[in-house]
Amino acid sequence: MRHVQLRAFHYVAVCGGFSKAAAHLNLSQPAISDQVRRLEDSYDILLFKRDKRNVAITDQGRKLLEITHRLFGVEAQAFEMLNESRTFGDGNLRIIADAAHHITDILRRFRARYPGINVDIRTGNTAEVTTALKAYGADIGVLGGVPARKELLVVHLGASPLVAFCAKSSPHARNTGFTYQQLATLPLVFREAGSKTRQKLEDAALAAGVKLRPAIVAEGREALREIVASSGGVGFVSLAEYGQDARLVRIDLPPPAPQMEESLVCLKERSERRLIRTFMELAKTPADVG
Repeated sequence: MRHVQLRAFHYVAVCGGFSKAAAHLNLSQPAISDQVRRLEDSYDILLFKRDKRNVAITDQGRKLLEITHRLFGVEAQAFEMLNESRTFGDGNLRIIADAAHHITDILRRFRARYPGINVDIRTGNTAEVTTALKAYGADIGVLGGVPARKELLVVHLGASPLVAFCAKSSPHARNTGFTYQQLATLPLVFREAGSKTRQKLEDAALAAGVKLRPAIVAEGREALREIVASSGGVGFVSLAEYGQDARLVRIDLPPPAPQMEESLVCLKERSERRLIRTFMELAKTPADVG
């Protein structure tokens, strides 16, 4: 058994697939597949059930994952401890956010205090944020909600209602509000599966006895905005994320509109890492104080 084989298994399990694990580890997918296969062959064990579309971890794989979580958690803590001995004037902080604008003020204050720290920000939906944190692919996440997960440390950032929007040239732009029954007859543009925005909207509509079906599914908030601006469809975002776009018109949802709560999260087991702890504590400090 080699460390690289266990590492390959671990990240396939936590990332949810061979291609995602390969991207996370900056390796080729065949290399990851070969390492997992060698581990299985060495011990005559099946860790994943594979078909053309899906990879599912087996019961034996889950037992091994419990162990590798501890193994790679300790390894990450060792690297972080060694990095803590370096001057706080440099380092890297990795953030994955469903919407980066929720932390622009925190980022501004953090950068003003620690200009030598490199901050890497990428976007992802709720499922991608939690996966990246668990896989140690990110240090801090921004979620559209307040997760009740015991492994996460959470700082609440605020809440705002969901709103609909369409292109200014759309015939729907004259409306001041939609009912869920009206929405069900329109060409709707949804976020991808795993989006908290989509989940909140669908749940609210179902509570009103309406099942909404998308005409188009867009990967990411910016793609959704561009599709709506050009296609005549109707999209959905939180009011805090709506922003200013002269091409679009905002339309209210039936009261009480679903509320999108935003929170800053990190793994509790990594929350004492100096960079993570500093950023999380800054998020709790009012802007005029920070």
